[in-house]
Amino acid sequence: MLLSEMVDKELIQVEGGVHFGILAHTECLLDVQTGKIHGFEMTKEKNLFQKKKVKVTEMIPWNEIILIGEDRILFNKTTTVQSEFLD
Repeated sequence: MLLSEMVDKELIQVEGGVHFGILAHTECLLDVQTGKIHGFEMTKEKNLFQKKKVKVTEMIPWNEIILIGEDRILFNKTTTVQSEFLD
């Protein structure tokens, strides 16, 4: 399967059925010398408390992907890469 055929697929975490958006809204972490995909990285804002927000960058490692289906990509877990507080 070509990477271009995967861009419109939904990202679903199996545990809890959490929807992470679509693959087109992620950055592909690719080793350009070998062509190996290490995973997909996404950044989103989360609310901590009433007015505090944090910007979280998470990665879906390639080895956590369970299934690439017709409409969805199912994966086990993400890895938090970076978090930063927003004003």
